[in-house]
Amino acid sequence: MGAMTERKPPGVSFETWIERQIAQAQERGDFAELPGAGRPLPGLDREETAYDWALAKARREGVDTAAMLPPGLALRRERDELPDRAARLSTEAEVRALAEDYNARVEAFWRRPQESRWAPVPGRADVEALVEGWLRDRPPPAPAPSPAEPPRVVRRWWHRRRS
Repeated sequence: MGAMTERKPPGVSFETWIERQIAQAQERGDFAELPGAGRPLPGLDREETAYDWALAKARREGVDTAAMLPPGLALRRERDELPDRAARLSTEAEVRALAEDYNARVEAFWRRPQESRWAPVPGRADVEALVEGWLRDRPPPAPAPSPAEPPRVVRRWWHRRRS
């Protein structure tokens, strides 16, 4: 591409100066071999809000989109994910602590003034239901080997032939 003028000359309108810059670039052929030349721009057929654009940009950059949610919606989403998080825990006390920590943060959210009266209000998690679900979905514990059984002696085939 060619070099652009550093500054707009005094006494020339921006529109005229920009049009002149574009015309000179076209004469030089700066726009001739651009990728996608002659094809329509993707995504022009749908209306995109600023939120849609920010969400798509965050996904392209690998940013966790949950961080973009307002606090009330983030807490609601977290409540929906509690059963999955509880499934990875190993004791009932840990599951109760997880739910109680969430409920404490919800109660703190309720006490803060909200930026809008339309802000979503999250609800508390049902600790007992979460524990019951965790207990129901856990795999049964593996039976411990009985100490009364003597260890089984396995004789190899070559030992059997000699006797």
